[in-house]
Amino acid sequence: MASQLTWSGPQFVDSQPSLYLTFDDGPHPVITRQVIEILGRFEAPATFFCVGENIEKHPEILEVLVENGHAIGNHSYAHESGWSTSRYAYLKSFLKCQTLTQAKWFRPPYGRITRPQAEVILAETEVVMWDVLSADFDVKKTPEDCLEQLLVNTRPGAIVVFHDSVRAAPRLLNILEPYLRWLRDEGYACKLLPSRT
Repeated sequence: MASQLTWSGPQFVDSQPSLYLTFDDGPHPVITRQVIEILGRFEAPATFFCVGENIEKHPEILEVLVENGHAIGNHSYAHESGWSTSRYAYLKSFLKCQTLTQAKWFRPPYGRITRPQAEVILAETEVVMWDVLSADFDVKKTPEDCLEQLLVNTRPGAIVVFHDSVRAAPRLLNILEPYLRWLRDEGYACKLLPSRT
């Protein structure tokens, strides 16, 4: 099943090394806006995997994301772990968020999804994982730890995951701009996730 999940994107687009920025757990009325502003300064589009409950609380932020050229992904309605949620409940959460996002991509919260869950969802959307983790959600890490992890692991085609959440904000908002500057200096182009449809 792992081979049917999307772990990385095309390494080069128009002969330029490419990278795919993704953000999980929003939208948040303050943090997501700050992320949009930083991305805008670097003309870096990203895919935001949104939680349905947060979309319902802050629908205006979803509109701002789209207006600024970003893409929307499905991150379930209530951020359930697939490993501890029945297939029925998990798919219900997926579908509830899908009605809000009409997304081409789904990312399982925590990266946890069972084969039966994935088989059903793959018939509807791509299931997107990641291959570079910023670890911005880890309260034990400093922003410097997270940035170093990014610089060491980034390579062409990488799908990089951040979190536009309260928990991650102290690290995210300190590392995003330096990381984007480094990507620019290294010649990377930030792209939206490609879609098979």
